[in-house]
Amino acid sequence: MPDKFKDRIAAYTARVDSGLERALPAADTSPMRLHDAMRYSVFNGGKRVRPLLVYAAGECLRVEPRLLDAPAVAIELIHAFSLVHDDLPAMDNDDLRRGKPTVHKQYDEATAILAADALQPLAFSVLAKLDGAPSGAPIQLVQLITDACGSTGMTGGQSIDLDAEGKTLTAEELEHMYLLKTGALIHASILSACLLTENLPTADFDALNSFGRDIGIAFQIKDDILDVVGDTDVIGKPAGSDESLNKATYPALFGIEASRDRCDELLARALGSLARFGDSAAPLQWLAQFIVERGR
Repeated sequence: MPDKFKDRIAAYTARVDSGLERALPAADTSPMRLHDAMRYSVFNGGKRVRPLLVYAAGECLRVEPRLLDAPAVAIELIHAFSLVHDDLPAMDNDDLRRGKPTVHKQYDEATAILAADALQPLAFSVLAKLDGAPSGAPIQLVQLITDACGSTGMTGGQSIDLDAEGKTLTAEELEHMYLLKTGALIHASILSACLLTENLPTADFDALNSFGRDIGIAFQIKDDILDVVGDTDVIGKPAGSDESLNKATYPALFGIEASRDRCDELLARALGSLARFGDSAAPLQWLAQFIVERGR
């Protein structure tokens, strides 16, 4: 049943946090301010949704958790790096992240930039140490995640987002931006488990590929909705920041109800992609519903 995965979330989150602890330099290691900022960026109350997607996809494909730890940790490091940069004055200029001061507010802009810069290569160091995986899988994982965070993935999506401020985009243009900006790393989380599965049938790969794309777009639309209807104390960041920056978002361009309807459509399509896996897809089903129904 889908609710059983909820009972395993604490254990999976502990695995990720343990891996992050091992990967990150100690705060008292020189340069101490930089290392302290890196740890602040990572251990600041995140839900670990992307690592949980790695483990859930692994359950679906019966991949051993020990093989999933490296991509789960690496993807969370990349996610943390991206949030530090997103919050900077040159980007979204946010003061709060998960209810706490953003890194550039807690430290300073230069330290925030350097902390994020250091988190990104650390992710690939973690992947390079993956042992016991199918032949070629570590290199494939590095390629997957570099593509997800590069100019044709997350970074490119952020560039499009900045350029779109004050502009009217079509739904297709907007969803393309979301697919890169937010969806690329979520998509990579799902495909990580695929790369750790030997002789995966093409139809299984295609189904998870479609699921990852749809749920990645749905995640960002839900984020946009929460920015409009959410409360700062609940969502952990300033509500209404998208409107203040005149960002092109689903609610701004098409309204709240259309945004909710599109989220529901994407969720239904994503869940349909999982039908071929039967009960083994229950963890992914649970997470997909959590992503669309979450309150923060």
